[in-house]
Amino acid sequence: MNIYRTDGSEESFYTAVFSACTDKDCIVTSAERIQLSAEANLVEVQADAERCKRVRRFLQKYDARILGELSLLLRRGCDTKEMSALGYLRLVVRRRAPARDMLSHPAVLEAVSEIKKVTQEAHRFKGFLRFMQGANGVWYAPFSPDNDILTLLAPHFMRRFSCQPFVIHDVKRQKALLFNGKSCLPVRTEQSAEILLSEEEAAVQALWREYYAAVNIAQRPHEKQMRGYMPARYWGFLPEKNAPPPPQPKR
Repeated sequence: MNIYRTDGSEESFYTAVFSACTDKDCIVTSAERIQLSAEANLVEVQADAERCKRVRRFLQKYDARILGELSLLLRRGCDTKEMSALGYLRLVVRRRAPARDMLSHPAVLEAVSEIKKVTQEAHRFKGFLRFMQGANGVWYAPFSPDNDILTLLAPHFMRRFSCQPFVIHDVKRQKALLFNGKSCLPVRTEQSAEILLSEEEAAVQALWREYYAAVNIAQRPHEKQMRGYMPARYWGFLPEKNAPPPPQPKR
């Protein structure tokens, strides 16, 4: 059995598909850790522009929308994303026609479900992403999404901020979007960043913490209600949920 390991990019995936599409018992993955059986043959896939182009052209011949769907599938934050994409495109190739309406087919059902997880998370972060103003006037928003949705957020926030520079930082994948008021550029980053807040931002965050402390009555906890409004996995970068501990009374 062949195991095609990609570097996680779309180009590397399509290069692997060039051979894997007709390799019935193979596995395509970008996982760094793989359990190999005695009969497994690990193939490290390097992106090949020509093979990638040929596969994309072949798929578009039968379905003009499939590349966009596969791009969303490959943004999933799980090790099975490549196999989900492979199963879906194999069906399109076998039928020589679009397959997205075959919702009773397991490959289509899985693809639709995985794509929905990506698009729903991107939609939620359009409302949940919290920006903070830096001392240099740039607005900074760190987050750690389950899926690779950074570039999906760019059009929305470029419209919202218009000519205001901002940085959206995916700390989990160590990359960011830099917007200078005119154009947007994706870059690689460190996992964390030191941000000097403006005086106005520091005051706003202090008010948020003060407000949260005032409404959060210890005798009547309402964590369940809070989770209903915003799931706990979105709390990591909220100043009111990450307030410094109150000073302990002296004894």
